[in-house]
Amino acid sequence: MNSISSNNNHNQQMRIMRTTMMKKMKKNSSSSSNEEDLYHVIHKVPHGDSPYVKAKHAQLIEKNPEAAIVLFWKAINAGDRVDSALKDMAVVMKQLDRSEEAIEAIKSFRSRCSKQAQESLDNVLIDLYKKCGRLDEQIELLKRKLRLIYQGEVFNGKPTKTARSHGKKFQVSVKQEISRLLGNLGWAYMQKSNYLTAEVIYRKAQMIDPDANKACNLGLCLIKQGRFDDAGSVLGDVLQGKIPGSEDDKAKNKARELLMEVKAIQPPLELSDIVGLDDEFFNGLELLMNAYAPGRSKRLPIFEEISSFRDQLAC
Repeated sequence: MNSISSNNNHNQQMRIMRTTMMKKMKKNSSSSSNEEDLYHVIHKVPHGDSPYVKAKHAQLIEKNPEAAIVLFWKAINAGDRVDSALKDMAVVMKQLDRSEEAIEAIKSFRSRCSKQAQESLDNVLIDLYKKCGRLDEQIELLKRKLRLIYQGEVFNGKPTKTARSHGKKFQVSVKQEISRLLGNLGWAYMQKSNYLTAEVIYRKAQMIDPDANKACNLGLCLIKQGRFDDAGSVLGDVLQGKIPGSEDDKAKNKARELLMEVKAIQPPLELSDIVGLDDEFFNGLELLMNAYAPGRSKRLPIFEEISSFRDQLAC
């Protein structure tokens, strides 16, 4: 009897030990898994061992952009997360001053990407065109994106859409997106010294979704035309906090610097800066404004001024 009882006690102890060991192993495994998950979250590196995962590891952990580009190419050719691989590779190329190569890569391989990725690739292309000074292509792409919004192909009839920047998602309204694109378009025309066209575009952007940065750019545009009083009024609104975003120190400093320029002597506006406006595009902008800024007159005073001036030139 004592032998049987001793064996039972021994077996029970063994079961308890096995149970305890299993719990410890499970706990350690769970802890290891949690640590691994935390590592991927902190470094924003996806799980796995595919070419795309290796490329992200080279980009973000090893800080080796050249190796990352080679691995991104492998991911694209292997069909591994092509949407992300192509976009991420173009961004890394831009950082290495290989923007022209990035443009050609997007143009050559975007057909392999999903329809959902096309808008994001367009945004990358706009930045690349800007970096390379390819203004005509930048302007044409911005106009095309505006037309797509007007045709309802971007927001699909919804008032907002989900956007992503630096790994974070946020909501963007139709008005915000139109104003952002118009701001970029205005700046592109500024680089071409087409200041009157840029002014019209900036004013429309400010009517839809005003902000201090675009106000400063509008002020600079007016300065370039020698219209110092108008520029002073626009920049003064920023300093007086009348425009959203005016509380930002960067915007205030920019407005102060531009107001100092107002005191400098600027050359008068040449007639060659005014002719050659894109009638078809501005008519499209008018339709866009009527759709997203109801309750206003159907034609801006600036258009009446331009039309009147053109009539004079025609005579």
